[in-house]
Amino acid sequence: MTIKQLIRTLNGVCSYSDLPDLEVKGITSNSKLVGSNFIFVAIKGNRQDGNIFIKEAIENGAKVIIASGLKTHGLSSSNNVSFIKVKDTRQVLAKIAAQFYGNPSFKVKVVGITGTNGKTTISYLIEALLKKAKRSTAVIGTVNYRFNDKLIPAKNTTPGPIELESMLAQMAREKIDYAVMEVSSHALDQDRTGGVNFHSAIFTNLTQDHLDYHGTLNKYFLAKARLFKEINPGAFAVINADDCYGNKIRKLTKARVITYGLGEDADVTARDIKSDCFRTQLRLISRQGEINLTTSLIGKHNVYNILAAASWALKEGIELSIIKSAFEDFTHVPGRLEKIDFPGNFSIFVDYAHTEDALKNVLSALRAISGKRIIVVFGCGGERDKTKRPKMGKVVSELSDYSVITNDNPRSEDPKQIIKDILNGMPKDNYCIIPERFEAIKKSLAIAQAGDIVLIAGKGHEDYQILKDRVIDFDDRKVIRECLKSMNY
Repeated sequence: MTIKQLIRTLNGVCSYSDLPDLEVKGITSNSKLVGSNFIFVAIKGNRQDGNIFIKEAIENGAKVIIASGLKTHGLSSSNNVSFIKVKDTRQVLAKIAAQFYGNPSFKVKVVGITGTNGKTTISYLIEALLKKAKRSTAVIGTVNYRFNDKLIPAKNTTPGPIELESMLAQMAREKIDYAVMEVSSHALDQDRTGGVNFHSAIFTNLTQDHLDYHGTLNKYFLAKARLFKEINPGAFAVINADDCYGNKIRKLTKARVITYGLGEDADVTARDIKSDCFRTQLRLISRQGEINLTTSLIGKHNVYNILAAASWALKEGIELSIIKSAFEDFTHVPGRLEKIDFPGNFSIFVDYAHTEDALKNVLSALRAISGKRIIVVFGCGGERDKTKRPKMGKVVSELSDYSVITNDNPRSEDPKQIIKDILNGMPKDNYCIIPERFEAIKKSLAIAQAGDIVLIAGKGHEDYQILKDRVIDFDDRKVIRECLKSMNY
């Protein structure tokens, strides 16, 4: 595709003239990745302004520069380089990336999942459903990006537009039927998915998170809502009817809607719910019929996740018998209430819960099946929303019997200050402080007694710890097994 052909797809977003009739070799917003005959899009990010790297991009071979503030940098067309000024560089990058890679989301059915909690579990459930229905499936999400025999580490829940469109194009070439994608609020706000034609979208819930980025809960909601506001009217939306924000989304989307929840008005619901440490039994009710099923997922929040995935499947025409088989064969999601098997007389779970609501959901689920104590190891991430720290502390203090407060990716912040912020919300003196996470986990296992439940919260599937000056290998699950081995289990 030539530069002229590609830029014409912007449909009046910008004005341009004297564009070279050259074949585009690549598009990037990283000046160091620019090669000959590239388009460089200068993105103004939270930490760096891409405009200051325009000169480097030109030196590396860029033939077209797209930016929003060219005049302020004293740049003009020269040396066979064309400059295009636009209002929104992120939006433009998403559109031309999709065009450059052949608009792959029109060839692969892309399922977008957004909300504060549940995205990862629902993506795994839909993947299991589609595989049971013998459809080729890809997943793009927090744990990793995967399709066919490829497993790509996830740097972000939702990748940037160039990486995303490139992956979707590869999926299209390999005849993938569905791409199930977790869509973060950051990705929506930054137009990472601006070139994606969504086949369907799922809304889980909305509670406080990422206010360090969005500023207010309303702005956080508006970012999430973009997926449903901008989705093609021919697509369909699966919405949590029990969430007040779900009802707001239902009013603003033009897509066809199917709802789920535990209330009477939901299209898909569940009754006769029973849980223990190993399984949940429920009766799933829909307009297509009813099924009784048993799943290894536990907790009310996972009932919602099951309903969301089942609602999507039913709207897509997948039979109830396949839904039942897929859910009953499903084992677990990495780091989401993942049970650690060992020959002891207490239970250990690892979970990614790192918000007030997620902790409340997980602890409520464990409280419902525990007749003894619940011991929690948790902390709060550095350089993230500070206002949620005391709220997380309050939830843990009130819903657990004892907690060990520790580090959880402190980044450049002082771990002592993070812990102090947590303590400001804890009304009870039912905790101890052990900043070193390995020792905190070891302590929780050492004090556990018969019938107790130990929850290691915050990091889930992560296999690293981000400190001030380095990133170290750290997997809660491996540490637990190491500690258990030293305890002769």
